[in-house]
Amino acid sequence: MKLLSRYAECIFWMARYMERAENLARILDVHETFDRDSRGGKQWEPILRLNADETRFYEFYDAPTAENVIRFYVLDENNPTSIRYSVRAARENARTLRPWISTEMWTQINVFYNHLSGLGGRDVETQRLSALCAQVKEASQTHTGITEGTFYRDQGWYFYQLGKYLERADQTTRLIDVKYHLLLPSVAEVGSPLDVSQWNALLRSAAGYHAFRRVYPRGMTPQAVAGFLLFDQGFPRSVSVCVRTVNRFLTELKSRYHLRGGDPALEVLDEILAVLISKPIDGVLADGLHLYLDWLQIRLADVAGAVGTGFFGWPATSVAGSQKQTA
Repeated sequence: MKLLSRYAECIFWMARYMERAENLARILDVHETFDRDSRGGKQWEPILRLNADETRFYEFYDAPTAENVIRFYVLDENNPTSIRYSVRAARENARTLRPWISTEMWTQINVFYNHLSGLGGRDVETQRLSALCAQVKEASQTHTGITEGTFYRDQGWYFYQLGKYLERADQTTRLIDVKYHLLLPSVAEVGSPLDVSQWNALLRSAAGYHAFRRVYPRGMTPQAVAGFLLFDQGFPRSVSVCVRTVNRFLTELKSRYHLRGGDPALEVLDEILAVLISKPIDGVLADGLHLYLDWLQIRLADVAGAVGTGFFGWPATSVAGSQKQTA
């Protein structure tokens, strides 16, 4: 059965939305559990900056309190970066894909969404957030396992991988960008318990704490953490691994199925990879980490846009990072 472009696009976005939901659950969970400022309090506005959601948030809420931010990112279906919105969008794409995905994949996403739909205000109270995030992470990982074990390895599977790893790379750059500058300590705080716990929090947000400790068993510096999340070749959420994986799957997709689209995306990927291998973390920090990450985010969006133009029929001016619910 030939894969139509609209089905390929649905698969691509289903993967992105499921990855987005898991990442957000990790960030909310870690922020509530570990992140504290120098006075021991919590600031929730950095999560808004992570997703560039400040303008949208203040249209509906007056202050970035814990209650408002959690509700905005868990229950608010008007927020296209919320967990509920992401899983709903994944489910709508999965509904379109019923001839292409396994029964187990559809059932699990449907049950996951129905669970989230039944949540109310009491379920997202601060003291219950950790348990809720654990449920979201477990459901997202279950989806990953079911997909790995049941999704037929044809063109659709390749588009799923492209969406998953592009989303993961983008989320990692955003996490580093916001958290790195937020957590940079004063000279007096370097090496303090607070300093160490905050860098632990950054790694845990990216599910990278234990992997980092295998590479750096002693000590923890901002440079080491940022370099690990950007460049480490053994960590599956590092930007470098994600970009290399997208490059490999896109190359295999074109070769195996003799597809003509995708060359512009491969050119951008080659450019990104050249930049990733050209400079160590010390050089990146010296030249400006924010500018480096901003460039990566723009180029990753260009990759997604080129994939959309080459395979999904998007116009050449499409913005790759736009929030698309269904194909």
